Amino acid sequence: MTLKIYTRTGDDGKTGLIGGDRVSKHHIRVESYGTVDELNSHLGLIRAQTHLDSVVQTLSVVQDRLFTVGAYLASAPGNKMILPELYPEDVTLLETEIDKFTAELPELKNFIIPGGSVAGAQAHVARCVCRRAERLVVYLADQEEIDPWVVRYLNRLSDYLFTLARFLDKSSGAEEIAWKPRG
Repeated sequence: MTLKIYTRTGDDGKTGLIGGDRVSKHHIRVESYGTVDELNSHLGLIRAQTHLDSVVQTLSVVQDRLFTVGAYLASAPGNKMILPELYPEDVTLLETEIDKFTAELPELKNFIIPGGSVAGAQAHVARCVCRRAERLVVYLADQEEIDPWVVRYLNRLSDYLFTLARFLDKSSGAEEIAWKPRG
């Protein structure tokens, strides 16, 4: 039997959560996990643009963790299904990578304008999407109980993506574009 991509169950503007509840496709929970999915796609684009093994390895782990975040966010409150979890070590990995990159980068003295390299600019796009996901999850947390590790992970991930953008620019030999305000 072949699994069909279309089910027609969403034709009424609703979608199913893990646990069976159905909500509008514009529900904040759906917006949250949809934005995490969008972020994951941007990370795939970065992976496809770099040949730095350590970056590819870390991004592979991050993409897996974003599926964990997405599954958590796609679960109806009170759902009894056992789902993968985030752990403090997941945040620590990001902090360790940030510290490694920072040790190789010049001191940050200006705001950075994205565009030094294609991969670096893509990391900046991913950072912006990550911040949007974080804002949506915080909004959801104002309404429902959300595991605080989800917010922590997204917050640290956006820091990682900023530092990754700088590192990818440097690794490609591109100049960082410092913002120089008029004045």
